[in-house]
Amino acid sequence: MTKVLCEVAGNIWKVEAAVGQQVAEGDVLVIVESMKMEIPVEAPRAGVVAEMLVREGEPVAEGALVAVLR
Repeated sequence: MTKVLCEVAGNIWKVEAAVGQQVAEGDVLVIVESMKMEIPVEAPRAGVVAEMLVREGEPVAEGALVAVLR
């Protein structure tokens, strides 16, 4: 299992991946809006999204767990 963490504080602007989806290294999982900028959170490795722990519109803290890949 690989934990995917958010690098910045902000709000989840868009969820790009779904549970069960196959992703490649570098695929965008979610987009965070922070200080009027859209910052992608990418998959650190290829795998399948096991858990998506955020929803669009939710606030997120720096270092927060946003997804788990298997």
